[in-house]
Amino acid sequence: KGHRAVYIGVHVPFGKQGRRRHRHRGHRHHRRKKEKETDREDGRESPSYVSSFLQDTPSQRVQFILGTEDDDEHIPHDLFTEMDELCFRDGEEYEWKETARWLKFEEDVEDGGDRWSKPYVATLSLHSLFELRSCILNGTVMLDMRANTLDEIADMVLDNMIASGQLDESIRENVREALLKRHHHQNEKKFSNRIPLVRSFADIGKKHSDPHLLERNGLLASPQSAPGNLDTGKSGDVKGTGTGGSRENSTVDFSKVDMNFMRKIPSGAEASNVLVGEVDFLERPIIAFVRLSPAVLLSGLTEVPVPTRFLFLLLGPAGKAPQYHEIGRSIATLMTDDVFHDVAYKAKDRNDLLSGIDEFLDQVTVLPPGEWDPSIRIEPPKSVPSQEKRKVPKFPNGSTPIGETLKEEGHHAGPELERTGRLFGGLILDIQRKAPFFLSDFKDALSLQCLASILFLYCACMSPVITFGGLLGEATQGRISAIESLFGASLTGIAYSLFAGQPLTILGSTGPVLVFEKILFKFCRDYNLSYLSLRTSIGLWTAFLCIVLVATDASSLVCYITRFTEEAFAALICIIFIYEALEKLFHLGEVYAFNMHNDLDKLTLYS
Repeated sequence: KGHRAVYIGVHVPFGKQGRRRHRHRGHRHHRRKKEKETDREDGRESPSYVSSFLQDTPSQRVQFILGTEDDDEHIPHDLFTEMDELCFRDGEEYEWKETARWLKFEEDVEDGGDRWSKPYVATLSLHSLFELRSCILNGTVMLDMRANTLDEIADMVLDNMIASGQLDESIRENVREALLKRHHHQNEKKFSNRIPLVRSFADIGKKHSDPHLLERNGLLASPQSAPGNLDTGKSGDVKGTGTGGSRENSTVDFSKVDMNFMRKIPSGAEASNVLVGEVDFLERPIIAFVRLSPAVLLSGLTEVPVPTRFLFLLLGPAGKAPQYHEIGRSIATLMTDDVFHDVAYKAKDRNDLLSGIDEFLDQVTVLPPGEWDPSIRIEPPKSVPSQEKRKVPKFPNGSTPIGETLKEEGHHAGPELERTGRLFGGLILDIQRKAPFFLSDFKDALSLQCLASILFLYCACMSPVITFGGLLGEATQGRISAIESLFGASLTGIAYSLFAGQPLTILGSTGPVLVFEKILFKFCRDYNLSYLSLRTSIGLWTAFLCIVLVATDASSLVCYITRFTEEAFAALICIIFIYEALEKLFHLGEVYAFNMHNDLDKLTLYS
């Protein structure tokens, strides 16, 4: 008790020994003095190893940053990024309008402003990335800021800008007023346009389900539990700021929260807000990058009630809105990158952020403008490649200490396909993941907006059942026909929707089932067996084998099924149907053979 552990880290760069030569030149001493003053502005005294640290490659510097020990305030979380732009409202006053968001991939507000686009892989211009690097290099960087409200954040940022000479005192109030303008989110327009007739019946239970969803994600804030309202003093006592200073964090308006999108946000996620815009009272742009510690729930700033950790601000003179927009997209895309995301959490000063940007630039691929259209949106990949190899230093032989682990991770698309090693372990985990959303899957469908989907699913389920039921009746000589197929599909469809957690799955007879039934009926007819009795036995054995597969987590093997397996099975079914069609055609040719010796004079006499 009374002793303190001190950790001393020494960075050994991968370089030549020739760096230790002493050359007494005046401009070098002047440069070191200037770097030291810059580091003091960022709030951290430059250590002795910074000079050698800056001579390493960006990848080595990032690996050194990520190798530092985590503390409670710098543990990386999942991030939701939102970009708001300062726009005119009705041509009279400014307001912040949401234009894009990133959960993992980018979503933009479409030109009409009525709906979100499909998620797509963000494509950035190289020039905007270099401009972003210049913004971080020359702008205001404030790490581990402790603030409870947006007003406090704005005051601290403006004080820093004025002290460093980046902002004139005379326009402080104008900038502050612009920062505190109202934020208009896309989901607010959607909720305001909904008329009572189209409002979902599921909204009746919204007051009961929404708080539980927020509590599950750790986002339900109150004056006693909001992270920004607690301040631990030196004596260890917890002091509240009172209701007056915590108004930003005390309430959440559930009527303006899109709960369907809220379910996509991982538990414990934090927010990164990007604010860009043009104003008429600035002569040069002002930039600020802020990291809050701890994250604070700022009501009205983000479309979902997620505590804000990062804040990027870019305001500049009028006439360069597209340029500011691209810089905002660049920082938002960087925050979704796995490596820069961790660097932003662990950065100690401005140089660490610049190292993260440089490492990102080393990994990007540039496409020539004449050979590719930048307006084309790239669809998100089915499986995102792991970025762990960028975080781990490579050895001289090119191997990594977790090379085998990376190979294993490549075969798994998510936690649903991982083996638990316990009896019915995967089933238990599936129930735990699905239980919070089980009722909402059915209540959300009680809406007139879902009527078209319900009718489509009804037709999609009914058509193949009747079609293949008729073919089954012909193939089994009436043992199983359209009535039996319809009755069986109804029972199994209801049971599957209730207990499997997949209400939108289409069940019914398909081509492979028809082929199997025809082969089975022919087998029973050749060996004088009861078809329906054998069919019942096969169904019971299939149910037993499915239970065994569930108990042993055999579904984890699905990740090894490739596109070739699916196409080979589909090709087999196609060949069987083509063979059946040709066989029937030749059979008709034998039964109703052509009469090659007919007499045209007696044509009406042939039967």
